[in-house]
Amino acid sequence: MTPTIAPRLRTLLLLFLAVTGALLAGAAPASAHAALTGSNPTQGSVVDKAPEQVSLTFSEQVSLNDDSLQVLDPKGGRVDAGGASDLGGDTYGLKLRPGLPDGTYTVTYQVVSADSHPVAGAFTFSIGAPSGTSVALSGQAAGGGVVGFLYGAGRYFSYAGFIVLVGGAAFVLACWQRGAGIRPLQRLVVGGWLTLTAATLALLLLRGSYVGSGKVGDIFDLNLLGEVLQTKSGAALVSRLLLLAAAALFIAVLFGAYARRDEDEREAGSPETGAEDEITEAGVAEAEVTAAQGPGAEDDSEAAHLSAEKNDLTFGLAVGGAVVAAGLAATWAMAEHASTGLQPGIAMPVDVLHLLAVATWLGGLAALVTALFRAPADTPIEASAVRRFSRLAFGSVLVLVGTGIYQSWRQLGSWSALTGTSYGRLLLVKIGLVAVLVGIAWISRRWTGRLAETAAPEAAVVVEQRSAVRTPATVPADSRRAAQLARQQAALDSTRDKRVRDADPHRSGLRRSVLAEAGVAVVLLAVTTALTATEPGRTAEAARQATAAASQRSGPLSLKMPFDTGGEDGKGTVEVTLDPARVGGNQMHVFVLRPNGKAFDVPEVKVAFTLTAKNVGPLPVTPDRVATGHWAASGVQIPMAGQWKIAVTVRTSDIDQATVYKNAQIG
Repeated sequence: MTPTIAPRLRTLLLLFLAVTGALLAGAAPASAHAALTGSNPTQGSVVDKAPEQVSLTFSEQVSLNDDSLQVLDPKGGRVDAGGASDLGGDTYGLKLRPGLPDGTYTVTYQVVSADSHPVAGAFTFSIGAPSGTSVALSGQAAGGGVVGFLYGAGRYFSYAGFIVLVGGAAFVLACWQRGAGIRPLQRLVVGGWLTLTAATLALLLLRGSYVGSGKVGDIFDLNLLGEVLQTKSGAALVSRLLLLAAAALFIAVLFGAYARRDEDEREAGSPETGAEDEITEAGVAEAEVTAAQGPGAEDDSEAAHLSAEKNDLTFGLAVGGAVVAAGLAATWAMAEHASTGLQPGIAMPVDVLHLLAVATWLGGLAALVTALFRAPADTPIEASAVRRFSRLAFGSVLVLVGTGIYQSWRQLGSWSALTGTSYGRLLLVKIGLVAVLVGIAWISRRWTGRLAETAAPEAAVVVEQRSAVRTPATVPADSRRAAQLARQQAALDSTRDKRVRDADPHRSGLRRSVLAEAGVAVVLLAVTTALTATEPGRTAEAARQATAAASQRSGPLSLKMPFDTGGEDGKGTVEVTLDPARVGGNQMHVFVLRPNGKAFDVPEVKVAFTLTAKNVGPLPVTPDRVATGHWAASGVQIPMAGQWKIAVTVRTSDIDQATVYKNAQIG
C-alpha cells in the first residue's frame, strides 16, 4: 500500500467508526414500533372500587409472555392473577386479585411489536384515593443499555457483511471475472461472509436479553435462547445461518474451481469471458506473453473447451448465488418492517429487491475500491470492467429508487410524517446521501470514459518500454538461472507497469472519486441501519392521533339524540353519558327530556352497543330507573376500543317506541 493511500483508508475507517457509534447510540431509544394508545383504568385515574382486570390497547399487535404485563401494589408486590389474555382489537387484559386495598397501583408492560422491536413503559392508577408508592418508573426504555448497543452494532455489521458478501461476489461474476484469482478481493468477500456469520450468531445470543431484561448476564441464558428460537425473529436468524452454510460452498467454488478455470483459460490464450473488444495494458501484455510461447501454447480447440466449461460454471454460480442472496435478504424481510402493517404480501418481495440492489451497488463499490487500490500491479483492473460495474450500479440505483419510493409511501403514509416524525427526518437524510452518492458516481463514470479512451495508447507505451530494455532472447544453460532471470524481468515489468498506471491522471481521478463514494456509502449504511430501528412514520402518527384524541376528551362521553315515537306526546331528547368511556367497566346514565327541557317520565329505556368493524354486538344494556326521566346502569362492559354505534330505544306508551342511533369513539 502506498503512503498516500494508507491515510485515506485510515480516514475512511475512522469515519466508519464515528458514524456507527453516533447513529447506533441515537437509535436505541427510538426502537419501539408499537405504542400504548389506551388503557382501563386510564393513566392517573382514581376508581371507586378495585377493577376485576386491567386492559391495555396498543397501536398494533404485540407478542407477550407471562411476565410482559404486571400490576404492582404501592410496596412493589405483584397483584395480578396469572398471564395476560388477548381481548381482540390489539387490546390485552390482565386479571387482578380480588379485594385489593385502596392506594396507587403501577402497571408495567414490556412486549415485542409485530416488527420484532421491544416496547416498554408504565403508568399508574389509584383505588379509592392516591397514595405513595415505592415503584420506580425510570429505566423502562426497552432495547437500551449495553445489550441494546451491542444489538444495534450487530444489526449494522450484519447489513455490512451481507452487502460486502453479495456485492463483492456479484462484482467478480458480472464485471471482473479475473478478480476471482485476486487475493485482496478474495479476502474482501470472505470477510463479508465471516462478518455476517459472526453478527448473526451474536444477534441470536443477544435477542433474549434485548427484548427482555436487558441484562448482560442473560446473554448466555439457554432458556432465553430456547424462547427466541420459537419466535419469528429467531426463525429468521436460524434460516440466515443455514443459508450462510450454502454461501460458504458458493465462495469455495468461486475462489477455487472457478478461479483455476479462469487461469487455465488465460494460459490457453482464450480471451476473458465477457470482455469487450478493446485493447488494455493487461490485454497487450497477455498477447505478448502468448506470442512468446510460440508452438508450446495450447491449441484453439482446448481453449474453446475451457471457455465452454467456464461459461457453464459461471451460469451455475450466477443462478446459485442469486438464490442464496435472495434467501439471505428474505431473512430480514420476513421479520422486520415489511412483514407487518400495510400490504405485507407486496412489501416483503419489494424489500428483498431493495436489499439486493443496495448490496449490488455498495458491495460492488467496495470491491471496486479494493481492485483499484489493492490489485497487483501485474493484474490491474481493466477499464472495461469498471464500465461494466458502472452499468450494473446504474441499474441497481433504478431498482433502489423504485422500491424505495414504495417503502417510503408504505411507512410514512402522509407528507406531514416526512418532517414530523423521526423516521421521516432520517429518511430525508438518507435521500440526501443517496443523491450525493449518485452525483459522485456520475463523476466516476466520466473518469471511466476517459480511462477507456487512453487505455490503448497507454498499453502501447508499456510495450515500447519493455521492448527498449529487453535483451535478445537466449537460452541459458542453467535452468535455475533462467528462472531467476525471468522472475527479475517480471518484477521489472510489474514495477514499470505500476509506474505508468499510477502516473495516469485519469486512473488517479477514478481512484479519488470511487474512494469518496465509499466514504459516503459508509455513512449511508449507518443511516439505513438507524432507519430500520426507528418507528415508522405511519405508526407514529397513528399512535399520536389516538393519544391526542383520548387526551382531548376530558370527563365522560355525552351524546344527545332527538326521538319521535309517532304517538301523542312522543317527541323528546335522550341523553346518554358513559364514564369514563374506556375499555372495561363504565358507568352509564340515560336522561329522557321533553322538548321544553323537563324530565320525561317514560315506561322503558334500552341501550345497545355495536362495534361494526369487528362484528361485535349488539351488546344489550337495560338500565334501571333511578328517578323521573333518569335511568342508570353500572359495570357496562366495553370489550375493546373502536368506533361504537350506540342504539337507544325509548318507549313512551304500550305501542309507541322509537330507536335512535349515534356513533362514538370509545377507548
